[in-house]
Amino acid sequence: MDDNVDGDLGLTLEAIEKRPWGDAPSDASYLVRTVHRLRRKPIGQLGVEDLRILLGQDVGTEAVLPRALTVLEREPLAEGDYYPGDLLAAVLSLPVAYWQKYPAYADRIERILTTVESMDPETGEDPDDATQSKIQAYRERRSRQ
Repeated sequence: MDDNVDGDLGLTLEAIEKRPWGDAPSDASYLVRTVHRLRRKPIGQLGVEDLRILLGQDVGTEAVLPRALTVLEREPLAEGDYYPGDLLAAVLSLPVAYWQKYPAYADRIERILTTVESMDPETGEDPDDATQSKIQAYRERRSRQ
């Protein structure tokens, strides 16, 4: 996948990967049903929570990571269903291999982290302790590359 662009946002993960999963089993968990559904949704229509779920499950990561980075560039502490910064936390939890394979994405996340780290606590828009811990853990993993 080209690491300079977000790709075709009209395509679904199933179309990009050319591997339809079909319907989730009838006894599948909410998470499994959700992931199956999200694989059929155009990438450009994936919201913050959708991206967080897919990245958290490492499903379609190569295809959705550029979209997630674009969202974070606009709103570094974008919030899914859990807390401000939960999308950033999902991105930072990805294996180091993604950042090694796509250095342009690594550059983008570094710029996003610079923005987050420069947020003013006085405005109430600074990252919480959990997000700061994710940033620290990410930096430690990257430093061991």
